[in-house]
Amino acid sequence: MDEPAVDERATLDRPATLERLASREFDLFVVGGGIVGAGIAEAASAHGLAVALVDKGDFAGATSSASSKLIHGGLRYLRLGDVGLVREAHHERRLLMNVIAPHLVRRLPFLFPLYDDGPYRPWFVQSGILVYSTLARAKLNGLVKLERAHKLVPQLHADGLRSCALYEDAWTNDGRLTLANLRAAADRGAAVLNYAEVVGLRPLEVVADGRTITVRAKAVVNAAGPWVDRVRRLADPKARPSMRLSKGVHVVVDGGGDWNAALTIPHDKVRVSFAVPWEGMLLLGTTDTAHDGEPETASVTEDDVRQVLAEASVAVDAVGEPRAVFHGLRVLPGGDGETANAKRETVFSTGPTGMVSVAGGKLTTYRRIALDALDHAGVRGLSKRARPLPGAEGLDRIAWEHDLDAATRAHLLHLYGSLVREVLAPARDDASLLEPLVPGRPDLRAQALYAREREWALTDGDVLRRRTTAWLGATVAEPQV
Repeated sequence: MDEPAVDERATLDRPATLERLASREFDLFVVGGGIVGAGIAEAASAHGLAVALVDKGDFAGATSSASSKLIHGGLRYLRLGDVGLVREAHHERRLLMNVIAPHLVRRLPFLFPLYDDGPYRPWFVQSGILVYSTLARAKLNGLVKLERAHKLVPQLHADGLRSCALYEDAWTNDGRLTLANLRAAADRGAAVLNYAEVVGLRPLEVVADGRTITVRAKAVVNAAGPWVDRVRRLADPKARPSMRLSKGVHVVVDGGGDWNAALTIPHDKVRVSFAVPWEGMLLLGTTDTAHDGEPETASVTEDDVRQVLAEASVAVDAVGEPRAVFHGLRVLPGGDGETANAKRETVFSTGPTGMVSVAGGKLTTYRRIALDALDHAGVRGLSKRARPLPGAEGLDRIAWEHDLDAATRAHLLHLYGSLVREVLAPARDDASLLEPLVPGRPDLRAQALYAREREWALTDGDVLRRRTTAWLGATVAEPQV
């Protein structure tokens, strides 16, 4: 199929995008602009399909900017018996680090501390690390001396510490990974629109900017995350639930600047939490508790914060005061039992209108989930080849035109890759764009301009929370969407 012509004006201009949605027929219409929906749009547009994607909020506005920021095989999933998932996740992790988004996905060592009163014995963990390293095709170190462990994590709690296992995974900025997939789709001509809600499927209707638009599409994929069943009920009000929700809360505290590894902290035979040096701070979490209400009713409670800090203190000395907190909702297969024991499977279903719904999965394996969703939607002949996302190429050939310190350059290179030249281009004529966006963070005013002109940001929350890391310089309150 011929590559659709790129309409540069439509990729950046909301009125033009609304007109495209109303005036043409699309091969594929995607509901939901989280990581899975964005991945579907990227893969379908690369296949030459005419693609439209909408989200009722901002892109990556829910779970896809509220994860643990890890691109990982999932060591604990071995304990649950999900060997296939771990193998697939490691494969995708390698592709993300080496091909798809090497600027956004960075390798990171992880320590697994073993305490006298902990749930695991060293031999058991060492065996698990051996299996994990085999699936990862990596040379991991197994058990390491405590002296080395303390050099990697200076705040590692020493009392009762018997030994530490060492392995490697990776970390990312989940919101920007989502945006990179959307940018790739838009660059190929996809019509993408945030703050646009699907309100009907017969016909397909979208409400945006005070207008109700009827959209023509040959196929529809529902990737609405926690709202997937709400969209399913637009076609069948009696549709039974296809999933359940689990709330994960994270707390950001000062620290991590001298850490050279993250911590995976075991709490029982299944649950672990993390302490990850991230964006110049420490990211702690996560909780895993069932959420029975509507997605909008989920929030961070004082008990959630206490739990995260208490669990971190098992392995971290002198946990700092919270600087920021946030929550997300995992989409899990339906069933009974604790959500922590639920397998991270992906559930596909097809409704009476032919709409394919996809629920669940992992951030790490979003690309494979997207390919499977398109297969369920009847798209054949898809290339499974990994493609570099915008900004992923030419990382070693960037010519810096502006006098920026090394930390700011590294920060910009991580968020934008080689697209940093576009971000900073307006600063040639306006030096004030090189000033900090908020005190204490390396984000620049040029990023806010770029977010609004090139990345679909409409609100301050869109800019501060999902296009930059400026929200980390704000108060402890949960960031506004």
